[in-house]
Amino acid sequence: MYKIFSLNNKLKQYLTIDLDKLYILLNTSSKGLKFNQILLQRKNFGDNNFNNLDHSFTKQHLYRAFFNPFTIILYIISIISIITDIIYPIQLHQNYSTITIIIIMIILSVIIRFSYEQRSFYRLSKMDTFLNNYIAVKRNNKWIDIPIKNLVVGDYVYLTANTKVPADIRLIKTNSLFVSQAILTGESDIIEKHSDIKNLDNMTITNYSNLAFMGTSIISGSGEGIVLNVGTNTLYGSFAQNKTSKITSTSFFKDANSISLTLIKFMAILIPIVSIISILVHGSLLYSFVFALSIAIGLTPELLPMIITTCLVKGSNYLSKQKIILKDIYAMQCFGSMDILCVDKTGTLTSNNIILEYYLDILGNENQKTLDFAYLNSYHLSSYPNHIDNAILKYATIPQKKDYFQQLINENKRISEIPFDFERKCSSVIIQNEHQKLLITKGDVKELFKRCQYIEYQNKILPIDNKNTQSIHAVIDEMLEDGMKVMAVAYKPLIDTTSIDLESENNLILIGYLAFFDAPKKSSIEAIKKLQSLNVNIKLLTGDNVSVATSICKRVGISTTDIITGNELSNLNPAQLDKLIEKTTIFAELTPDQKRMIITSLQQNGHTVGFLGDGLNDIPAIVEADIGISINEATDSTKDVANVILCQKDLTILHKAIIEGRKTFTNITKYIKITASSNFGNIFSIICASAFLPFLPMTAIQLLLLNILYDILCLILPWDKIDNENYRLPLNWSNHHLGSFMCFFGPLSSIFDIITFLFLYFIFCPLFTNGLLYSELTDIHLQTIYISLFQTGWFLESMWSQILILQIKVLRNNIEIILTPKEFDILYFLAKNKGEVFTKEQIYQAVWEEDFLLSDNNIMAFIRKLRKKIEPQPDSPEYIITILGIGYKFNENI
Repeated sequence: MYKIFSLNNKLKQYLTIDLDKLYILLNTSSKGLKFNQILLQRKNFGDNNFNNLDHSFTKQHLYRAFFNPFTIILYIISIISIITDIIYPIQLHQNYSTITIIIIMIILSVIIRFSYEQRSFYRLSKMDTFLNNYIAVKRNNKWIDIPIKNLVVGDYVYLTANTKVPADIRLIKTNSLFVSQAILTGESDIIEKHSDIKNLDNMTITNYSNLAFMGTSIISGSGEGIVLNVGTNTLYGSFAQNKTSKITSTSFFKDANSISLTLIKFMAILIPIVSIISILVHGSLLYSFVFALSIAIGLTPELLPMIITTCLVKGSNYLSKQKIILKDIYAMQCFGSMDILCVDKTGTLTSNNIILEYYLDILGNENQKTLDFAYLNSYHLSSYPNHIDNAILKYATIPQKKDYFQQLINENKRISEIPFDFERKCSSVIIQNEHQKLLITKGDVKELFKRCQYIEYQNKILPIDNKNTQSIHAVIDEMLEDGMKVMAVAYKPLIDTTSIDLESENNLILIGYLAFFDAPKKSSIEAIKKLQSLNVNIKLLTGDNVSVATSICKRVGISTTDIITGNELSNLNPAQLDKLIEKTTIFAELTPDQKRMIITSLQQNGHTVGFLGDGLNDIPAIVEADIGISINEATDSTKDVANVILCQKDLTILHKAIIEGRKTFTNITKYIKITASSNFGNIFSIICASAFLPFLPMTAIQLLLLNILYDILCLILPWDKIDNENYRLPLNWSNHHLGSFMCFFGPLSSIFDIITFLFLYFIFCPLFTNGLLYSELTDIHLQTIYISLFQTGWFLESMWSQILILQIKVLRNNIEIILTPKEFDILYFLAKNKGEVFTKEQIYQAVWEEDFLLSDNNIMAFIRKLRKKIEPQPDSPEYIITILGIGYKFNENI
C-alpha cells in the first residue's frame, strides 16, 4: 500500500506540471529520446519487464502454500509439540521426532502445491505475448517500431485501438481515446481519456483522465504520450505484486476454516478435560497440562495438508490434460461444490460466428441505405471490430460488392466518434462527404429508438407517432421471436460540427434495422444436458434482448418458464429480488453491474456460483463469482480476472471438470472424516485409560507412529474410485457433519480399545508377571515389562481398528453390503435415531446439510435403492419403515 501511495504522489506531480518541465524532469523532449540516452534511462528508471513480478508471484505461491487453514493447524500442533516434547518433556528426555515429522509433512505439502501453481503460472505466461508486441515510438524525431519490453521512461509513444497500453503514460494528444481499465478495477466501464491537466486532489488514482495505465485495453481512438513508469514500477505492477487469489480468500477458505475450527474446538474441549482427569489421578498441575497438550497433538492428522494438496493437484493435473487451466488448485474444490452456473450467451452458448441476415427499412423491406450507413459506422470506428462489426464488414468481401464499398469509404471520410459502451448501448461516428456532414449511430433497438424523433421511409422524413411505432414494433418482434439479434441504424445531418458528445445522439432519424443470427454451438445442447444431470442449475445472464435470449435457451435446453429483464429487476425491492432471482433462469437486457448483483444474491442464498463469460461486460460477474471461468478466445481483460481458462471451445469439458472436482472433494472429505474420527477414538480411549491406569496406555512416539502409519495408508485416497451416484449432487464441507461423525465413530472404535484394555490388563500382561496385576507388582523390572506389553498390545490393536474404520462395511447376516456414501449416510442417520420419524426434507437437510432442493422423488429413489440392498424383502421392509403421509423411520425393535 505504501508503494501505491508513493506512486500516486509521483504521478500527480508528473500529470499536473507543464510539458516543458516534464520533459526536463524525465530528460526527454517532444522529439523523443536520443539513442544515446536509452541505456542511461534504463539504468535510472528500470526495464519494462516483469522479471521482478515473476518473483512476486513466486513469493505469493509460496505464501499460499505455507499458510492455509490446514498447515496452520500443524503450526499450532508443532508449537504444542515443542512445549510437551522439548521444553517440558513428560518422559524426562527431549523428543524431537514429532516436530521433525510435522516439519517434513509441511515441506512435502508446500512442494506439491507450489510446483503445480508455478507450472500453471508459466503456462499462462506463455499464452500472454503482450511484452513481445511492438509499439510506435518517436526517437531522434523519427517514428520507429520497437518491442514493448524495450520501452524506457521518457519515450514518446503513439497509442492505437485494439492494443494494450505498454506503460504508465501521460497523454499529450488524444483523438476519441477510450480505454477499459477492467484489469485494474474489475469494472467494465469504457472511459474516455483526455490530455487536459486537471486538479487531481480529490480523485482516486484510476480516475486520472490524462493518464493511461499499463495493461489497460484501448477500445477506440488514438493518442500520443510520454512514458512515466515502466515494468513493476507501474500501477499495474504494484497491484499485481499485492494481488491475491479470490478463490483462496473466499470460497475455499470459508469451507476449510469450518473444518479447521472443528478440530480446534475438539482440542480446546479435550485439553481442560484431560488436565482435570490427570490432576485427579496424578496430582501434578504442570505434568497434567503438558500431558493434555500432548493428547491434543494426536487429534490432528499429520499428513492432512499433504493429502489434501495431493488430491487437489491430482484433480488439477487431470483437468490440465483436458485443456482446462486452473490458476489456483483450490478451484477444484469450487468445481466440486458449484450448484449454479451462470453463463453469458454470445461466445459461450453460441458459436460467436454472427451472420448479418437482413438489412431492412423500418417496415421490414430490404434497404441498401441501412447497410451503407451501418457499414460506414463499423468501418470508421477506431475500436477493434467486434462480432457485430465483423459481420457487417464481411459484405465488402463479396466479389460484386468490393468496389462498391471501397468507393463508399472513399467518398465518406471520418471526422470523430463515440465508441460503444454498455450504458448507452450504441456507437456513433461523424462522416463528411461532398454534400453534407452526418452523424451515424447504430445500437440496441430500444435504446436507440428513445433517441429518435423521426423515421425515414422511401426517402421521406416523417415524425414518429403511435401508428408507425406499432408498425415498427411488429417488424422487430417478428425477428426477435425467430431468435435474431436486431440492431437499429439512425442518423442526422450536422452543421459546422467537428466533434460530438453524448448530447449529439438525440433527435435522430431512424432509417432501419440489421438482423443477425448467431447459431448455438453444437456442443451447447449436450453440455447443458450433462450439467443438468449433475444437478447444476443453469442460468442465462445476458445483455441481449429477452426474445433472443428465450429463443437461444429453447434451442439449447434451458428452461424458459421464468424470465426477467434488467429493467424489471431495477424496480424490485431487495426482499422481492432474492426470491425472484432464486427461481428465475433467464435474465435478459442486463447491465454488467446487474450481472454482478445477481451473482451476489445467489451467493447470499447459500449457493456456490460459477460464471462463464468472455466479454468486457462479463468482468464484474466473473470477479464476483466463486469460480470465474473464461475461454481462451475471450478478451485479455476477461482472462486476466478469471480463475479458470477453457482452452477449447467444447463446453462439455465443464462436465468433466465438475465430475473431477466432486471426486476430489469426496476423497478429501473421506480422509478428513475417517482420519479425524479414528484419531479422536484413540484420544477418547487414552482419556478413559488415564482415569484408571497408573501409566500411559501408549507412549507419545507410539501414538505419533500410529497416526503416521495410518496416514500413509490414506495416501491411496486421491486415486480411490468414486461411485457414480456420489458425484450426482454438489458437495460441501460441513463442520457440523464432521463433528457428529467424529462423536459417533470415535467412541465406537473406543469400545474395541476398552475391551482390549481389560484383556491386556487382567489377562494378557499378568501371563508374563507371574499372574500379578500391575497394582500388585513391586519389582521395577516386572513393572517395565508389564507397561511395555500393555502399550505394544494396544498399539497393535489400535492399528487394526484404524484400518477397520478405513474399510467401514455394512453387514447383514455376515454378508457385506456395498453402499454408496450417500446411502450409507442415510442409513447411518436413520439407525442412529431409530424409532424417530423424519420427513424427506429432514433427511435431506441432515445428510446433505443444506436447504431442501431435490424433489420428493429423489429422496424416495435413494430409500428404494437402500432397501433393495439391506432388506431381506424390499417390498416388505423390516429396517426402514414408511410412515404414510410423513416420512421414514428405522425400526426401533431391531
